[in-house]
Amino acid sequence: MPNDRIAVLGAGQMGNGIAHVFAQAGLPVTMIDISSDALARGRETISKNLDRQVKKGSLTADQKEATLGRISTAAAVDAVSAATVVIEAVTEQKDLKFKIFSDIDRHASANAILATNTSSISITEIASRTSRPDAVIGMHFMNPVPVMQLVEVIRGLATSDETTRRTVELARAVGKTPVEANDYPGFIANRILMPMINEAVYCLMEGVGSAESIDTVMKLGMNHPMGPLALADFIGLDTCVAILDVLHAGLGDPKYRACPLLKKYVAAGWLGKKSGRGFYSYTSS
Repeated sequence: MPNDRIAVLGAGQMGNGIAHVFAQAGLPVTMIDISSDALARGRETISKNLDRQVKKGSLTADQKEATLGRISTAAAVDAVSAATVVIEAVTEQKDLKFKIFSDIDRHASANAILATNTSSISITEIASRTSRPDAVIGMHFMNPVPVMQLVEVIRGLATSDETTRRTVELARAVGKTPVEANDYPGFIANRILMPMINEAVYCLMEGVGSAESIDTVMKLGMNHPMGPLALADFIGLDTCVAILDVLHAGLGDPKYRACPLLKKYVAAGWLGKKSGRGFYSYTSS
């Protein structure tokens, strides 16, 4: 852990959060994205989130600057070459992840762990795109990464005991609670969460209740901190559809079929908080 060097592929919501956590834990991090704008936004998000920690008193101003100082950026995959742990955190698209892991495999050091933050895609399939499936593992962080404690650790069919041990230790070392899950579509978190979100969308589509009513019932009746529709907006409705599609295809049960209203919102570009509109509006009037 003290000698680890981290590379994070993707500077978006999950990627910058992962970079934040490792840098705050004292490790050098290279955040990699083909978009210079995404890298700039990612660093800005990390800085703002660190500012919140300073205001709350959980971090000093000097610690904030030290954390930012540990994060470098790069625009090419070959920047993974110096890393001991590579964590992929790009969009939840199977073909894109397959290509990235093939590229990572060519550039990463021989002893590096190759982890994916996928929330639903088979670790075994991703690993098969590399020459070292024993070193490939799922490391599924929860959003927002700096706040949420859980990390799902998912072994593929060929993932070694040593890769798993190192990954579990690394998660603990950065203050997270690792929970091991088997390599089935959606793993544990999204196997349970996505059908609940999907059913909430069906309730909305069928007029069982308004978005506000559905979310209030789940918050006050089930003690959930956030209602399922607000949570879907936070995750991204396109990501919800992508995960449901993986569940539906992988398990073959129609109960995982994405609600038509959810798919309609995605087709309209209503992706939730990141687009300014989903089940709720996030644009200022």
